[in-house]
Amino acid sequence: MVRRRHRACAVVAVVACGCSALLDLAQRRPVSASSVDIAVVGLIGVLALGVNLLLRRQGRDLARARGIAEAVQLAVLPDPPPRAGPLGVAAGYTAAQAEARIGGDLFAVQETPYGVRMIIGDVKGKGVQAVASVSVAIGAFRQEAENAPTLAELARRLDAALSREAERGGSDLAQEDFTTAVLAEVPGNGDLVRLVNRGHPGPYLIHDGTVVRLDATAPQLPLGMGLGTVAPPDGATGTDVVPLPPGALLLLITDGVTEARDRTGTFYDPCASPVLTGARPMDADDLVRAVIADVARWTGNGQQDDMAVLAVVRRGSGPGPG
Repeated sequence: MVRRRHRACAVVAVVACGCSALLDLAQRRPVSASSVDIAVVGLIGVLALGVNLLLRRQGRDLARARGIAEAVQLAVLPDPPPRAGPLGVAAGYTAAQAEARIGGDLFAVQETPYGVRMIIGDVKGKGVQAVASVSVAIGAFRQEAENAPTLAELARRLDAALSREAERGGSDLAQEDFTTAVLAEVPGNGDLVRLVNRGHPGPYLIHDGTVVRLDATAPQLPLGMGLGTVAPPDGATGTDVVPLPPGALLLLITDGVTEARDRTGTFYDPCASPVLTGARPMDADDLVRAVIADVARWTGNGQQDDMAVLAVVRRGSGPGPG
């Protein structure tokens, strides 16, 4: 296919030279002028062929780099299991541009001795640096989720791991690099969810046709800033506890969802979405697909940022597992 296109380009150049010569003969132009015309047309044809070859080579390089990026993204951020303890699980990720396969959004779900623990987050930055930070965050979560006795302690350990990684990158990086995240924990019986929010958009609880945003009662700083944990106000623990009825869905998102805007500049609000507030029961897969499609509709397929969506549903009475 590529050789045929190159041949076609060369044929066009030869035909153009021939047409130029015929026109000069018809107009009885001097031989010297005709030679100049043919030389100019030929030079343009050669340049066009060279540009064609360069574009083809760049296209192959881009496709190869895109394939490597997708492999790295899949290795660093694999799909979560469809079931974890009492929960059905689903996740989705879309890039702002089809070419930008690597971003800073992250999510993970893991069964632990303390219940099912989850994280969704957003690393500052893009490209290879973002992938490195995502890898550190996911790796630290996998290890510490098994051992940290509380969700607040898990957040503290993740903060320490990301701060150490930022310091290794130099003083400037240590000051600028951070990760916003929500950590969630559902115990074995599935009757509640514990939440710790480190500077990230709050999750949403969807049940009986209502959507409620779960804002943090004691907001904390993002992870990896090297500033430690802010002491919560008197009477607060930094961990919010919310009932999780059978069939209820927990939606965790990145700011690509909440900062999506329509043509008038209005931000997307899951609480006001008729798709999410309808009475139709959904499982986790349904919810992820609905959110991604609803954001695309809202923005007119003009997504401004990467977007990660993680959804879990408490299995039992209600919709089936995700």
